[in-house]
Amino acid sequence: MNAEGALVPDSSYDDLLEQNVRPPDWVNPEPAQSYNLVVIGAGTAGLVAAAGAAALGARVALVEKRFLGGDCLNNGCVPSKTIISSSRYSEEVKEAPGHGVRVPCGSDVDFPAVMERMRRVRADISSHDSALRFDKMGVDVFLGEGRFTGHNTAFVEGKKLRFKKALIATGARALHPPVDGLAEAGYLTNENVFSLTERPGRLAVLGGGAIGCELAQAFSRLGSKVTLLHNRARLMDKEDEDASKVLHDVFAREGISVVLGDWALKRVETSGPENAPVKLLVMEKGGETLHIEADEILVAVGRIPNVEGLDLGHAGVKYDRRGVVVDDYLRTTNPDIFAAGDICLKFKFTHTADAAARIVIANALFLGHRKVSALTIPWCTYTDPEVAHVGIYPEDAEAKGIAIKTFSCQMTEVDRALMEGELDGFLKVHVKDGTDEILGATMVSRHAGDMIGQLTLAMTAGIGMKTLSEVVNAYPTRTEAIKIVADKYNRTRLTPTLKGALIRWLNWTK
Repeated sequence: MNAEGALVPDSSYDDLLEQNVRPPDWVNPEPAQSYNLVVIGAGTAGLVAAAGAAALGARVALVEKRFLGGDCLNNGCVPSKTIISSSRYSEEVKEAPGHGVRVPCGSDVDFPAVMERMRRVRADISSHDSALRFDKMGVDVFLGEGRFTGHNTAFVEGKKLRFKKALIATGARALHPPVDGLAEAGYLTNENVFSLTERPGRLAVLGGGAIGCELAQAFSRLGSKVTLLHNRARLMDKEDEDASKVLHDVFAREGISVVLGDWALKRVETSGPENAPVKLLVMEKGGETLHIEADEILVAVGRIPNVEGLDLGHAGVKYDRRGVVVDDYLRTTNPDIFAAGDICLKFKFTHTADAAARIVIANALFLGHRKVSALTIPWCTYTDPEVAHVGIYPEDAEAKGIAIKTFSCQMTEVDRALMEGELDGFLKVHVKDGTDEILGATMVSRHAGDMIGQLTLAMTAGIGMKTLSEVVNAYPTRTEAIKIVADKYNRTRLTPTLKGALIRWLNWTK
């Protein structure tokens, strides 16, 4: 879909998507006299809150300006991870000879077919978020731009909605950097990159965070020549430094050109035919100039909250450049209005939005006192290998004055990784010094996003390293890494005094 919200290209799969998440013939219902909950924004947070509240018997209105499903379904998790899956198949064909499997003709990526498959998968999943499904749940679905008209009223498409409580869940969008010539040259973001039907021969990616790294690797594996530009000292600079190094080495091995550091993008120039212009990125640093040619530019330099058009001032809701201001209970400055998801949270993930929506249901409708700070939030960047994390980093612990010990293993120590030839990566677990309490962990590996769940569960349930060492995992799996690290922790418990006592006992019992 393009920036205006139109589906591009017009395919049968996108017709199905539209029928589900933005039915052309939809007629907004007549509003109820009053709603227990009015939800503005039908991304993950809005959908979870609306469905949960309706299931509990609340009268709910759901308002969506564009497409139900939000970023995750339409131009985020679903399309990106689907094409990442295709790109991994392409890479595995290249790696097959190393496993004794000869592929006579190599691989040939059919880029239009990859994108068509993505549209099919997205359309199939869209039924979960469809307007008709929520209507059948008893939710009043309003398609149109919602805005507040007072502390307990909202307005959409000529209809006034009165509410006892409301939820703002309008999400965030891609940041558009003010670079001379960039808008004129044209560029992609996550909002329109999935509308491509032809593979870019040369792709310049601005931004080395999660989105930039995921799509840079995916497009490279699908046949584009990729240059990734990141104005920091290392890729994924908010992650563990060793994780950044692993990813950088993998990118270099796969032929992705990475430009890091103080290079500033000064302007973008274009040349060549109007229907296929060459885009020239002009970079400068300390008097040096670097020119990078590209057929397409993908911008992934951050996200900004969608607060425009909501008339938040009429509702007494405070906001700033980071989004809607909320307290630990997700209440805004209007105690009858809550917020959840990317519009207000630091961690802009689908699963965080889901968890926050559940907090809102409890706190807004049932006098709950659940705190968002009590959540243990994992996350994962779906590069290959994946980079997954939960809890604190060592620098966080140092800043808080918490002494930690770190136990680690390389994936070369894990039998399953050796069997499959996937040796890039490691696991680090940070433990509070003097205890077995897990404070954080980083894992770099294939399927790290799945495996970080075991450590997240341990942290949530207050399970320490001693108990993890007693967990029996199936062999051979990559979860052996967790067992290896837990056993390393256990060996530190065997002090010289304890070891001496054990030896004396064994000698006495001979």
